[in-house]
This record gives sequence, C-alpha cells and structure tokens, in this order.
Amino acid sequence: MATIKDVAALAGISYTTVSHVVNKSRPVSDPVRLKVEAAIAQLDYVPSAVARSLKARSTATIGLLVPNSVNPYFAELARGIEDYCERKGYCVILCNSDDDSHKQRSYIRVLLEKRVDGLIVSSVGGENTLAQSLATTRTPLVILDRVLPGVEADLVCIDNAHGGYLATRHLLELGHRDIACITGPLHTSAGQQRLAGFQRALAEAGLAENPARVIEGDFSSSGGYEVAAGLLADTAPTAIFACNDLMGMGVLRAAAERNVRVPEQLSVIGFDDIQICRFVYPALTTVGQSIRLLGETAAERLLQRVRKTLVGPAEQRLIAPAIVRRESTAAPHALFNEYR
Repeated sequence: MATIKDVAALAGISYTTVSHVVNKSRPVSDPVRLKVEAAIAQLDYVPSAVARSLKARSTATIGLLVPNSVNPYFAELARGIEDYCERKGYCVILCNSDDDSHKQRSYIRVLLEKRVDGLIVSSVGGENTLAQSLATTRTPLVILDRVLPGVEADLVCIDNAHGGYLATRHLLELGHRDIACITGPLHTSAGQQRLAGFQRALAEAGLAENPARVIEGDFSSSGGYEVAAGLLADTAPTAIFACNDLMGMGVLRAAAERNVRVPEQLSVIGFDDIQICRFVYPALTTVGQSIRLLGETAAERLLQRVRKTLVGPAEQRLIAPAIVRRESTAAPHALFNEYR
C-alpha cells in the first residue's frame, strides 16, 4: 500500500506539502496541487484516517447501537440516522446487540475505544451496568427510542404512552369492549409506556382491565403469533392491540390459520407503522410515526452536541404519534361467536 512518502517522491515534492494538499491545511499552488493529485491517482493512495483523526481530534464517525437490526423498525431508524449523518460528512458504525445486555456493553466499549465522535443508543433495557458505563462517558450521547434511567443525555422517542392510548381509544370508538393487549417486554420503557396508555384508555371508558387479556410479548412476529394463538383458542376477544407491528403481523397469521376473519371477526391494531405493514393482508392499522424523522432528529441532536452548537442540560424530544387507519380494524361483528 502506497504511503504519503511514496506520493511525495513520485510528485517530486516534500511529504509535508502532500499533507497540506490532502488535508487542505494550507494553500498550495495549482501546479503543485495537480502534481500531488496525479501522483495520488497513479499510486491509488488512501490517506490514513487514524492519522488524520489524531491531528483533527475527530474521527467523523458516529456509533449507533440498536437492540435488534432484524426488526424493520430499527432498520428504518438506522437509515434515517445514516442518511442525515452522511449529508453532514459523518460515517455511522452500526452495532446490533441482538437483545443481549452483555453484547450491548461490549459494543459500547468497542465504540468508545474507536474514539467515535458521538453515540446514539437504543438500549436492550432491564440492566443497570450500561447506564453506569454511559453515565461517566464524556462522549456526546443521545438515547433513542427507549429510556435509560440514570443517564443524563438527550432523549428522542415516540410518545409511547399516548400512542398506546390512541390505539386503544380507536378500538373503543369502534365499539369494542373485549380488547386484549399483547405488550412489549415489560423491562423496556416502550413496553411499560404502551401498556400504560392501554390501561388509561380502558379506565377512561369505565372498563376494568382483565388480567387474562394482557399478555407480555417480545416485539417479534413469532411472539405475537404465539400469544394470539392462545387468545383465539378460547373465548376470543373482539380486538387485539399488539404493541408493535411485528407482533400485529403475527396476530394476523394466527387469525388466518384459524379462519378468523379480520376485521369482520377480529380487529387488530399495531404500533410503529413500519413500511411492510402496508403490504400485508389485510393492511395493518397502526399507531404511526415517521420512523425516519425519529432517526434524523436523533442524529441532528447528536451532531449539535458534537459540534457544540447546542449546549446546556439534556433535553427530551417526544415525537407525536397518530392513528394510521387501514384494513384490519372495524366495528365488532354481532355474530362473532357463530363464525368461530
């Protein structure tokens, strides 16, 4: 691999001058610059990012940690973050913790060792050592999607509690009274808050929560399928609020296998509005948010902290959700039990 001294020798100038051309650190005459550029092209020289970062005290990289990159929600989030950072001249290193708290801590250590300029973290949740590690770091940090107690950092997330409330109120306004809720993992803030919104809507409607109708899920399609299979095996509810779209799609599959017609016999609503839920059949009604906007907002906030254009105490940015009504919800059918 060619070095800066090889470029200097071919161009017939000092390697200090080559450095000025490469790093744009000092004006160089056009004839000299053209010589350097020609030598770089001929040798296929690639400047050392490590050396440049040491000099500039910046790596122009951002670390992004997500709990599950297979989940389309986090893939769309990452795309928004990456697109924004690319426009601003930053690269993104994506790490997938695979819902594993040990892997999560390991990746944080690796990212900090690589001297990333900033971190965006969506936590697995349910463990304190990550918060302890991040609480002491001086690297600019934004918490995304899931609250991380004990960390003083900017937070960007959907208003999960209000979204859970909107989803449940939508079903209530259609006339449903027997509503089941497949929650997310209750060690996560998103799982807790969406359940709280469900409970608030029931309470406002004067309905008592039925513990048998509230079952913890895992934010996966298979998890939604398994819970729905159990709910549909007995006296089924007329509606199910699945606390993310993947679980909602699992519910649709379980209903189809049991010849339960959606929405005539069972209404289903999800949460997130990932792109694929528009193309399942029936198209999934959901609590929507601009996932890309969420990612771009987190990236914008982080780069403001990195560049010190935003100073002061940590702030919270909640993105307002809204109902995206499609084909999977309708008024309850009076003859539901006759269809089963």
